[in-house]
Amino acid sequence: MTDTTPPASSAPPSPGPPTRTGPLAPSEAERAAHARARGLGAPTIEGGRDPDPDAGLREDRTYGRLLLLMVGAIVAAGFILGILANLITGG
Repeated sequence: MTDTTPPASSAPPSPGPPTRTGPLAPSEAERAAHARARGLGAPTIEGGRDPDPDAGLREDRTYGRLLLLMVGAIVAAGFILGILANLITGG
């Protein structure tokens, strides 16, 4: 007689599909209650596509230029103060 039962696997059983929320995340009902308290119809996820990305990009370029100017000013001030210190002390 042949045995038709599959051999027992030594691997642990799989935990199943991953859950959508972590152990410390609020439940769906709790999120919905907080949303209703804020006057919303349902919980929302913040973010998404920016309807006008050009304004944000312009602001980024402006602050990028300002950052480069400030770094340049700090480096230049170091050189200028170093040269002045050498001239004053006669070193």
